[in-house]
Amino acid sequence: MDADWLCFDPAPSKPTFTPPPGAVDAHCHVFGPGDAFPYAPERKYTPCDAGKDKLYALRDFLGFSRNVVVQATCHGTDNRAMIDALVNADGKARGVATVKADIAAEEIAEMHEAGVRGVRFNYVKRLVDPKPDAYYRGIIEKIAAFGWHIVVYFEAADLEEKWDFFTSLPTTVVVDHMGRPDVTTSADGPEFARFLEFMDRDNVWSKVTCPERLSKSGPPTYDDFVPFARKVVETYPDRVLWGTDWPHPNLNMVGHMPDDGALVNIIPRIAPTPELQRKLLIDNPTRLYWGDSA
Repeated sequence: MDADWLCFDPAPSKPTFTPPPGAVDAHCHVFGPGDAFPYAPERKYTPCDAGKDKLYALRDFLGFSRNVVVQATCHGTDNRAMIDALVNADGKARGVATVKADIAAEEIAEMHEAGVRGVRFNYVKRLVDPKPDAYYRGIIEKIAAFGWHIVVYFEAADLEEKWDFFTSLPTTVVVDHMGRPDVTTSADGPEFARFLEFMDRDNVWSKVTCPERLSKSGPPTYDDFVPFARKVVETYPDRVLWGTDWPHPNLNMVGHMPDDGALVNIIPRIAPTPELQRKLLIDNPTRLYWGDSA
């Protein structure tokens, strides 16, 4: 792994918040293991191994019932590690893939059978080299028959540049990490207002995730993250998802590895009522990933 890579916490605390039965960790990853599932030659980071067995042990320890495993950029468009995690989860996992424009319908069908329900388009330039819009439109045409949705990962400054493209997408669009807002500003300020305007579209969802990436105030409470996530949850309660982001890639950039138990304890602060918690953790991810197409 990279010399400055930070590995996941091997002994997280038991959260004081107990997720309701059926709760979903709707954003997590697997890394390798590299000897079984080699990392992509074009990767921009080399992580520590973090395979499915550790992921599902963490799921049980934290009190979750299911996972949504998102393809990690270190594996590029080789989805084998993610697929392996899905098919060995006893129906308790769904996936989001990264694919090439020349993917065949037969391969999409195989991934759908394994539990994949979406594709991810990554626009974070320090992690990938984004492609032209036409490249992604070709993929969208291919996944349409399977009812898959699109996950977009971008930074706050990218939203204006990609506005016309993002607002033209015909599927459900799920935004990773609220579009990475600057949490040193106000959740009621003009900077975040543009993202909320995007969320006003009925097909746009958001993951209220990654305080460990976004916060400047830091662990264990990540207080500056809370107003942003709570605003999104309370304003769009039927289109929000939550996840750990385990095993927390690229946190060498912020300098600490979170305690996953402490991350779970943030949930009642951003979804303060049992109804909001049920929507965030059960109803929404179940509808999106285990719905009619399950």
